[in-house]
Amino acid sequence: MKSKLKLPHKNFFNLKFLLLGFLLLFLVLFTIVRSTTSPSPTKTTAAATQKQAPASSCAKIPPSLADALVHYATSNTTPQQTLPEISVAARVLARKSPCNLLVFGLGHDSPMWAALNHGGRTVFLEEDAAWIGTVRGRFPGLEAYHVRYDTKLTDADGLMEAGRRRPECAAVGDLRLSECRLALRGLPEAFYEAEWDAIMVDAPTGWVPEAPGRMGAIYTAGMAARGRREGETDVFVHDVDRVVEDRFSREFLCEGYMKQQEGRLRHFTIPSHRTSLGIPFCPKI
Repeated sequence: MKSKLKLPHKNFFNLKFLLLGFLLLFLVLFTIVRSTTSPSPTKTTAAATQKQAPASSCAKIPPSLADALVHYATSNTTPQQTLPEISVAARVLARKSPCNLLVFGLGHDSPMWAALNHGGRTVFLEEDAAWIGTVRGRFPGLEAYHVRYDTKLTDADGLMEAGRRRPECAAVGDLRLSECRLALRGLPEAFYEAEWDAIMVDAPTGWVPEAPGRMGAIYTAGMAARGRREGETDVFVHDVDRVVEDRFSREFLCEGYMKQQEGRLRHFTIPSHRTSLGIPFCPKI
């Protein structure tokens, strides 16, 4: 997510307007709710009413929104995802937030995801420790953790076969105890502290042979969704024009759970597998 693709000039401005529009709409709604839920001053003294007036008439912008507004209004760097791709996840967050949002990767779009999930918990998992320091130096409010991956893109075929054939890779349970080779090891404790309502897989690096690849991230996202106590998780995978993202998302997130594909982004909705005994790993299509 650090290396961002440049969008055409027109899309760049459209994307800025979309981001600013989302944030300004949230600000307007926030102000309206704040003003309509403020306590009535009818029983207070005149002095107390005057004292309270500034607080009830001037709502502060939440820090996550303020940071994102300034960042996208002044930056010439555009997020890797296109306007239609971002809109897919933005619509889900508009319905679900505040919620628990997990993002594999830390990049120029991170303030946007945190702002769109204002009031919820947004956690970023990043492979480059130095990059975490750089981004958090500018946005200290972001919750980001370093993750080490022990795979390479060249392992993809072997991991695919192992995942298909080994029963432990279909077992739903505590991922810390999983014996499946695809399950990510050494994830921060923050990963296990929440049941994730939405997961964005846009990392780790996956375009050169020695890169970690997203095999484990895709599998782990799917199993985290299946392992929640109840409800469902929206999982998004970016760069599905590449072989690994295409094959592993179809295999372990399941075509039967896929809601849509927009450009290089796929959206899956995966229900809990703990609420129904005998539910198949993938639904029939």
